[in-house]
This record gives sequence, structure tokens and C-alpha cells, in this order.
Amino acid sequence: MIKADLVRRVMDAVDIPQAKAGDAVNVIFDSMREALANGERIELRGFGVFIVKNRKRGIGRNPKTGVEVPIPPGKTIRFKPGKALRVIA
Repeated sequence: MIKADLVRRVMDAVDIPQAKAGDAVNVIFDSMREALANGERIELRGFGVFIVKNRKRGIGRNPKTGVEVPIPPGKTIRFKPGKALRVIA
């Protein structure tokens, strides 16, 4: 499923024009992106939780040359599925 499919489903479910459905989907994604950028946790009951976690620094290896490469610390996003979603998978 791609973003256009989500827009189409919102259009059909709420019976609104495609432009308005596209705006609604964009607002949701923008809000989620902003919250994650601020380090906030997003909980969607019955679906799952998005969490921003710190990633430790480490040592990687260049596969071509075998030379060790330092990996800087950073942040990553993790998703933990809810109960209802875990049953499906």
C-alpha cells in the first residue's frame, strides 16, 4: 500500500474530494514526523507505538576493503506493534 492508496481509502470512507483527503493524510504524516523529530512517543491504540531511541556509537567495517569505520551515535525510530496487529503477522 502506498500513500495514494491511503488517500483513496479516506476519500471513499468519508466521501470527500481527493484534494481534501490528500490534505488530511499529509497533515497526519506531518504531525507524526514533527512529533518524532521532537523525540515524542506516538501511540496508536490497536495499531502500535512509534518510539525514538538513542543508537550507540560503534565500529563498522567497509565490506570492500575491510577497513574499520567509526559509526557515530544517533537516534533511530522503532515501531512496536499492538496486540491486534501482532495477531495478523
